[in-house]
Amino acid sequence: MQNLLSDVVVVDLTRALAGPHAAMMLGDLGARVIKVEAPGGGDDSRGWGPPFVEGESTYFLSANRNKESVTADLKSEDGRDFLTKLVRRADVLIENFRPGVLDRLGFSVERLHELNPGLVILSITGFGHDGPDGGRAGYDQIAQGEGGLMSITGAVEPTKTGVPIADLLAGMYGAYGALAALHERSITGKGRVVRTSLLASVIGVHAFHGTKWTVAGELPERVGNHHAQIAPYGMYSTADDIVQVAVGSQGQWRTFAPIVGLDPDDERFAVNAQRVAHRNELTAAIEAAFAHESADVWLERLAEKGIPAGKVRDFQQVYEWEQTLSQGLLIDVEHPALGRIQLPGPPLRFDDQPYAGARETNLPPPRLGEHNESVRAWLGE
Repeated sequence: MQNLLSDVVVVDLTRALAGPHAAMMLGDLGARVIKVEAPGGGDDSRGWGPPFVEGESTYFLSANRNKESVTADLKSEDGRDFLTKLVRRADVLIENFRPGVLDRLGFSVERLHELNPGLVILSITGFGHDGPDGGRAGYDQIAQGEGGLMSITGAVEPTKTGVPIADLLAGMYGAYGALAALHERSITGKGRVVRTSLLASVIGVHAFHGTKWTVAGELPERVGNHHAQIAPYGMYSTADDIVQVAVGSQGQWRTFAPIVGLDPDDERFAVNAQRVAHRNELTAAIEAAFAHESADVWLERLAEKGIPAGKVRDFQQVYEWEQTLSQGLLIDVEHPALGRIQLPGPPLRFDDQPYAGARETNLPPPRLGEHNESVRAWLGE
């Protein structure tokens, strides 16, 4: 299979997670991603741990597959000359410095486009490139709180998500914007700047919680492991474990209610709005029925009737699950220090590819400066 972005060269000036994730997404689609890191320590996330395996941070490994690593001190004349040569050969440049840093290094947007008018520049910040808070440093949990996400997550106190979702979403939105700009360039021949931020990414997924406020004037509240606007839809205790059940339509409700001994026409529960209003009573009734059988029995019974339900798996169970394996969501790579390792792979499949992604061969996350010689030779140095 031909790599979909095999003709695209990406210069990755980023560190931590949002920017590296965006660059990795383009690498997963076949782009050549050249990660430029500071000599000595490199990307901050190389030091984030434990765990470390043979000195390699598992955090860094998660966000840097399908890349090459070169080292350059961008504060030095040699480093700036090196980046200048890279920019002239590149299609996309990704950076997540605080606003103004790249300008002070001598690589303003204007200068970058002088060097390469077709360059697509993806810039990711914490809170945006302008406005009263545009210069603030951004970290995921701060953005989750400032962007309202924590106010609707958890049962009692505001809670962050288990993964750094603001970072990951900013990376995803950034890659999405960069692809659109590349498409435009194929028509106009000119590159443009794509900007996003951790704050924007969080607000971008407010979904129905956002319109609850902007349209209805009601503040969303935390409802724990239950859906804010659909019932029954959440997590319920059984005789030995917990299960999740999602009754998302009136037809499903009429099928589900008799299974747990409820009258589907009970005036408290007859329509979704009433079920949401009487959520606590409904939850108690469901758990009273569930208490008599194991989770496995209930999951089988609900599956037979076509009611969406499932387990809450830990990561070992997820990665050993046959469904995960059947979808090619783990990829094998040969790491220069760790040998053959498995990584959670890209979540896309194309045509009949038996594995996720769009590359013929997936590259392991690089060691710091691993590709100094090969990249400089490519540049003619």
